[in-house]
Amino acid sequence: MSDAQLTARSLEHLLGTWRTGAAGYQALADRIRLLVLDGRIPIGTRLPAERDLAGKLELSRTTVAAAYRQLREAGFIDSVRGSGSVARLPGPALPLPAVGGEGMLDFTKASLPAASPLAAAARAAAEELPRFLPDPGYDPVGLPHLRAEIAERYTARGLPTTADQILVTVGAQQAIALIARTFLGRGDRVVIEVPTYPHAIEAIRLAGARLVPITVSTPESGPHRIDDQPDGWDVEAIEQTFRRANPALAYLIPDFHNPTGATMSPETRERVLAAAAGHGAIVVADETTAELDIDRIGEFLPMPAYADSAATGAPVIMIGSASKTLWGGLRIGWIRAERSHIQRLIAAKPSTDLGTPVLEQLVVARMIPQLPEIMEERREQLRQGRDTVRRLVAETFPDWTMPVQHGGLTAWVGIGAPVSSALALAARSHGLLIAAGPRFGIDGAFERFLRIPITYTADEYARAFTALARAWAVAANEPVPYFDSGALPSVV
Repeated sequence: MSDAQLTARSLEHLLGTWRTGAAGYQALADRIRLLVLDGRIPIGTRLPAERDLAGKLELSRTTVAAAYRQLREAGFIDSVRGSGSVARLPGPALPLPAVGGEGMLDFTKASLPAASPLAAAARAAAEELPRFLPDPGYDPVGLPHLRAEIAERYTARGLPTTADQILVTVGAQQAIALIARTFLGRGDRVVIEVPTYPHAIEAIRLAGARLVPITVSTPESGPHRIDDQPDGWDVEAIEQTFRRANPALAYLIPDFHNPTGATMSPETRERVLAAAAGHGAIVVADETTAELDIDRIGEFLPMPAYADSAATGAPVIMIGSASKTLWGGLRIGWIRAERSHIQRLIAAKPSTDLGTPVLEQLVVARMIPQLPEIMEERREQLRQGRDTVRRLVAETFPDWTMPVQHGGLTAWVGIGAPVSSALALAARSHGLLIAAGPRFGIDGAFERFLRIPITYTADEYARAFTALARAWAVAANEPVPYFDSGALPSVV
């Protein structure tokens, strides 16, 4: 259960235009139910007191009490006298099988094929390898010239960085787990977005921390705008969360958020960093998708640059990866942080890992200087994928909604009905593995969303949408399912 508490003002903002032709209590209950199903109200969140909500919405307390009673009877809230009403989900879990058969089209992986220069870089790296063979081969920190290349890339992006601020890891996932294990103690609170990257949730929970969720909405439905588009983060709610929870750390994906595709505005970044600094929290900015730009307008610097401009001094640890930009088979990631934090991470790393593969580091070191050209190639691949998904959504499922998508690897598609798990389960019978919306939440919400990668070919999308259309005919008639997240496959 989370530590979140929703004020009447915050809930009023989330409700939006909720009044319909139905009775007031019914319309209010229906809207809160959908907010819970969509994850906009995280599971475990304490709802406002009936009196407070009635005053804010200008309703009678009887109307709010009737709405809460209906939600309670349907299993969407638990109410305890003196403790308030807490959001939950009803019903039994729906387990999904973890693996598929041969010939399955796997959309649980939002990843691009290898960048075109990779084969040549691999051959050159293999020729370079013999000069490293006299060494023991255990490299816990990273090859010096690779760390220098990574540092130079940050500097070119507007964040002056030196090689001793870089630690190379076995992919971004190891970086997340290492940071959690190093900087968190059992019972520490961690601010985390919902929805978010599911394996980050797992790593933080394994460190014994308690999750404090903040919601990220799709780019077309939030209060703050970038070039007339919302950025998806409710800054006032985030600031309130820091004040109330006093977290030790916040894990955020500020650029092309996985899975929503949202990007934090510069103003949001500054205010989040100021809030974190005011409570002594470390901000972990996962930048694995930050450079996967399609047509984003405006300049977006790495997160610590906004701490400098806001004069907050908020500590920021950044995570990067070659797997998203170059190829998933290159298991090379890195951490960029202040030297004192890097030294702590280096000291903690040997407990689970004695070194990062040398040959893969040599490949990545050769490719980083080529990133400007590689990103142009990626931009065109992602544009084609995005436009194909948008067209097929409109043609095949006209009632579905695909948000504004300026970059990243995924689209967070609204499917209209709370049947995402049932749809994903039915799709397996038609040759498609796809991650249901709840895989990206904490306690089974987001049943009205489906994550669709924008990284595949036109032929693969034709197969996928044929499978989804057939599965939809079954899933749309199913009762609302809830699932056991531990039974689901890994997703990237």
